[in-house]
Amino acid sequence: MRRILVIGAGFSGAVVAARLLREAQGPLEVCLVNGSGPVARGMAYGTQSADHCLNVPAGNMSAYDEDPGHFLRYAQTRLPHTGPGDFVPRALYGDYLEHLLAEAERKASHARLERRLRQVERIEGGQRAYFNDGSVFVADQIVLALGHFPSTDPAIADPSFYRSARYLRDPWDTTQLSAIGANDPVLLLGTGLTAVDMSLSLLARNPARPILAVSRRGLIPQAHRSAAHSPAAGDAHSIWGEAQGVRAQLRGLRNFCRALEAAGRDWREAFAILRQCTAPLWEAYDLKQRRRFLRHVQPFWDTHRHRIAPQLAQRFQAALDAGVIQIHAGRLQRIDEVDGMVTAWVRPRGQDALLPLQARWVINCTGPSADPRQASGGLVQQLLAEGRLCADPLGLGINVAPDYALRDAQGNASDSLFYIGPWLKADFWEATAVPDLRRIARELAARLLRA
Repeated sequence: MRRILVIGAGFSGAVVAARLLREAQGPLEVCLVNGSGPVARGMAYGTQSADHCLNVPAGNMSAYDEDPGHFLRYAQTRLPHTGPGDFVPRALYGDYLEHLLAEAERKASHARLERRLRQVERIEGGQRAYFNDGSVFVADQIVLALGHFPSTDPAIADPSFYRSARYLRDPWDTTQLSAIGANDPVLLLGTGLTAVDMSLSLLARNPARPILAVSRRGLIPQAHRSAAHSPAAGDAHSIWGEAQGVRAQLRGLRNFCRALEAAGRDWREAFAILRQCTAPLWEAYDLKQRRRFLRHVQPFWDTHRHRIAPQLAQRFQAALDAGVIQIHAGRLQRIDEVDGMVTAWVRPRGQDALLPLQARWVINCTGPSADPRQASGGLVQQLLAEGRLCADPLGLGINVAPDYALRDAQGNASDSLFYIGPWLKADFWEATAVPDLRRIARELAARLLRA
């Protein structure tokens, strides 16, 4: 019997395991491992808050790209009036992933599933995995479905504050969040998707609670349109013609969006077009162009590409208009704590004088760490140290072969170790949303079953 070990049971690991169970044509044992919480949840879908909604409409959240309505049908069994353009709670999507894994297990004719709630501490020889309880699992192939790792601490001159009980590095730690008083002012480091989630959760307890948020540019996520729309037709050539390089293509994109607006249409159509060809565009950039994109374009790309549900955007904007949430653009210089009050000193953009921002708590909302060299997991550090996992020089993830096999420090592809998850951003850029990962899960499962 063939044996496949899948390490990590968030979206990527759960869907790869489900596909293996559904599509195996011979005897197969799948071991799905998760050491940090329930299976089929992960960081994204572990939340139980009704304030945390999907950032993609229900009609495009199927785990199976060959069955676009799979999630929508499930959602309608729980929320009968759900439409394809609705943005439903993320907790519901976690339920869906549990459902599809159980369904695949129940219907499997040749494969069986073993769940293990343990940590894999090291891998020897590419096939032998050692668990923290002393057990060993010998596999034919191993899939690293490692999801997001916690945020790194923002760089400041004196990082000693980060040891304070007033600092929450992990915004999803519900125990720490519950310690925040209903009237306590809070400072959020970051103004992106995580900051929106945290703001809405904090305001649910007290709509008048003062919230400060700071990031380098003070950009906040844009909103989706209120109704579902068919993907726009076209390709990158239809946007910027023969333009080459980041600067020329950005200029072409801006002109195209202006033309859309002049025609009474929407800039989101341009991003829908680019969505279909982002990977080859990224692959065409050399290292210099990629660095230029990250330095000058990425913050604007992220806020326009990774949008939030319209109903959440309205609530967040209302709090901004009322002054309950205040956004500051600048560089964080230092953080002081005196008698339970925290003062963050920020250098606003274009100014020399420091601005003091006072709160009782500081929450790191800068988003998950993308650099495996900063990951806390012992398994990742072992594979890095041995050169079997190679970090991208830009800190975006790891290098893989076209079939998602790990590349080692010499660039050689492994025949037993594979990866799926957000670290694919290094090679493909778009590798964090469900529409990307479900395709990769299908291709990876097919590759494993062909072995």
